Amino acid sequence: MQQLELFPEDIRIERVDPEANMYRFYRLRLMPDLFGGVSLLREWGRIGTQGRHRIELFEDAGRAADAMAALYRAKQKRGYRLAG
Repeated sequence: MQQLELFPEDIRIERVDPEANMYRFYRLRLMPDLFGGVSLLREWGRIGTQGRHRIELFEDAGRAADAMAALYRAKQKRGYRLAG
């Protein structure tokens, strides 16, 4: 299992299973917004496509980082691993 840096702002993970024809990606990014808060951008889909996205707004970077870490752990349990 690869180790994340202490406070990552961008995480890309993948789940690849050729036997099940499964080639998925999930990306989590923290970005400052215009109002002093932080946005958590979540992108997911099949590798090689643009995929879908969702933006969640948080009041501060700590809460956004906690949400990102929780999502990362949940995806790890489903078989996602850090991409290259």
